[in-house]
Amino acid sequence: MQLYDELLARGLIAQVTDEKEIKELINSGKAVFYIGFDPTADSLHVGHFMALCLMKRLQMGGNKPIALLGGGTGMIGDPSGKTDMRKMLTEEDIAHNIECFKKQMSRFIEFGEDKAIMVNNGDWLLGLNYVELLREVGPHFSVNRMLTAECYKQRMERGLSFLEFNYMIMQSYDFMELFKRYGCNMQFGGDDQWSNMLGGTELIRRKLGKDAYAMTINLLLNSEGKKMGKTESGAVWLDPEKTSPYEFFQYWRNVSDADVIKCLKMLTFLPIEEIEAMESWQGSELNKAKEILAFELTQLVHGTEEANKAKEAAAALFAGGVDSTHMPKTILNEEQFANGSIDILTLLVSAGLTGSKSEARRAVEQGGVSVNGQKVTDVKTVYTKENFHDDFILKKGKKNFQRICLS
Repeated sequence: MQLYDELLARGLIAQVTDEKEIKELINSGKAVFYIGFDPTADSLHVGHFMALCLMKRLQMGGNKPIALLGGGTGMIGDPSGKTDMRKMLTEEDIAHNIECFKKQMSRFIEFGEDKAIMVNNGDWLLGLNYVELLREVGPHFSVNRMLTAECYKQRMERGLSFLEFNYMIMQSYDFMELFKRYGCNMQFGGDDQWSNMLGGTELIRRKLGKDAYAMTINLLLNSEGKKMGKTESGAVWLDPEKTSPYEFFQYWRNVSDADVIKCLKMLTFLPIEEIEAMESWQGSELNKAKEILAFELTQLVHGTEEANKAKEAAAALFAGGVDSTHMPKTILNEEQFANGSIDILTLLVSAGLTGSKSEARRAVEQGGVSVNGQKVTDVKTVYTKENFHDDFILKKGKKNFQRICLS
């Protein structure tokens, strides 16, 4: 099976501009493609993970990835898929986040001469003269057409700032600059980026008289129908200091039955034939498929040793064991103890197992909370510092654990 056909079989491709040309470029290893990453945090998260896996897959097929870090676009923010304006970051924040991204990306993509390259769009966007940009790019964009784009329509009712309205133009300009500087002939992104990507291909055609192509990938959804990488306690990060290898393993171990085969196809590097053989699995076999998924992805992000530790810790917990060595932990400080104690509701919120005390109260009242295997039924239950000198395992539901420690 050729690479493009494998991408189709794995369910990765959502839309393409010119399938025949794109297929030829990818299969022959002649695609010089870019994916953009706006540095809005100091770690990549699971939402970026799919793009990184695609870059790795295409690089293995001889194609050349360009990781575009948004030192310029990060100053504005992309309105796609958002209901509110993104928080404005300082130049210092963006520079710090970019450095963090670089370290994490290097674990997935092979950078170097004639391999992948990493560039920052701040190198050309931040020095642009506004009037010159208007003259060069402005005539090629129809405001009427831009307003029909889904990424803008979603924001029109709540209010779309002129700042964000410029994002499509900046992303299109990025593609043209990458085409001129590095021979970039293809752009990949999530299917919510389609309008922005079309803007880039059209700008290259109009300004340079050349052809460039765009391909969007399907976005994975978790069992609650939210965008991939979100949990009730926040985002799932690739940084082990933000999301431990155990938590990362558990995130994938807990995907819904309906999503597990899809995730295996899109994100792992297991042979497609091996995954297709799992499509008939049911019941306990699906749990085995989830364990395979969790191990493969934890190994990819955190290495084999951490993946084995996470797998062993998960097995011990589900078997009723008490080995908490590799369990995610919450460290309590002095300020969190009022009059020398902390109540169960505050503890659940502090551990990130619930998003609020009202949610914590419901969890306790519904019998979904336990400490060291003993169910907690009284919302007024309190614990003193002495309770945390030995193992203190806080559990919410069947699959959410935290080891609570003192600082």
